[in-house]
Amino acid sequence: MALPLIDRYKYVGLVLLAGLLLLLWPSGKKDVKAQEEPPPVQTGAAEEDFSVAALEEKLSETLSKIHGAGDVSVMLTVQGGSRRVLAQDSKESREADGAYERQSETVVVSAGTGSGEGPVLLQQLYPRFQGAVVVCEGGGDASVRLKLMEAVSALTGLGTDKIAICKGKG
Repeated sequence: MALPLIDRYKYVGLVLLAGLLLLLWPSGKKDVKAQEEPPPVQTGAAEEDFSVAALEEKLSETLSKIHGAGDVSVMLTVQGGSRRVLAQDSKESREADGAYERQSETVVVSAGTGSGEGPVLLQQLYPRFQGAVVVCEGGGDASVRLKLMEAVSALTGLGTDKIAICKGKG
């Protein structure tokens, strides 16, 4: 009686046995360091700060590579400054006289063993660009001006009415 049952389900048993062996099979060299340390908590301290001067320098360097532009200098104006939005834990309570009381505090988490604590960063908001001035040696040529205008517009999101391109000394 057991023999026909084994004969009937022998392939199912073989597949289950093969699956069990694959699950137990060692996957090779294990990364011990990765298992010991939990992943770091992003606290916002490592976030890159926004710098208009650094962006102007990088933009100048990039635009100077455009054929015919020559030496390029860029000035950007921005509205406001960068700010960080941190996670908040808030509690609301209603008192007996009908007044509402709201308390909120920044959520702080541990960043791992010995790393201390830090706030939870939800969002990093950067300032918006208001305008750009580009001064370059090739600013007198219409095709170079068009290429520069398109590049600055693409990189900053500014409309062409907010970008001025001038011919520099050269």
